[in-house]
Amino acid sequence: MRQQRGSRTGVLPMTELPADFRAFHQLYRGRYIQWAELYLRSRAEAEDAVDDAFEQLYMAWPAVLQQKHPNAYAWKVVKNRTIDHARARGRRPTVVDTAAFEADAVRFAIDPIGELEEVLPIYQAIETLPCRQHDVIVLYCLGYSAKDVADLLGITEAGVRSTARFARRRLQEALEAETTGGKRR
Repeated sequence: MRQQRGSRTGVLPMTELPADFRAFHQLYRGRYIQWAELYLRSRAEAEDAVDDAFEQLYMAWPAVLQQKHPNAYAWKVVKNRTIDHARARGRRPTVVDTAAFEADAVRFAIDPIGELEEVLPIYQAIETLPCRQHDVIVLYCLGYSAKDVADLLGITEAGVRSTARFARRRLQEALEAETTGGKRR
């Protein structure tokens, strides 16, 4: 039985769920929705995808808690559910499709086309990053600190900073290749 949007887990009212699951849900649901909305382009779709992920997590909750890194496991479930929702609607979730057109810099620019020409290669380069680097950079772009990103992804802050450093290098190389026409300097 599904509850109304925002309070459902799909199986029981939130008040009947284990306290540790309720706490996890309360702590992470909003963050997961913010991330999923970036890809699904709809708050309602993001909420549905994240709520489906929480249903899956609830059904396996004892096993989730036995994982070495429960947050990392939960993050993968949320990502997969978001991708599933996008595919079910015939879309491939990408940052390029959404973030570039939502950026304040583009919205309020004197020359929006020129601004897009500058911003779009960055988002395209982000899409080429390996999975972990991609997640870290996108979460940074959403305004999360290294501590928050580490918490969401179930890795250490040092791991986040290291991953971000490698991602920035790759992005810089991709953008340099873009501006030099693929030629190395």
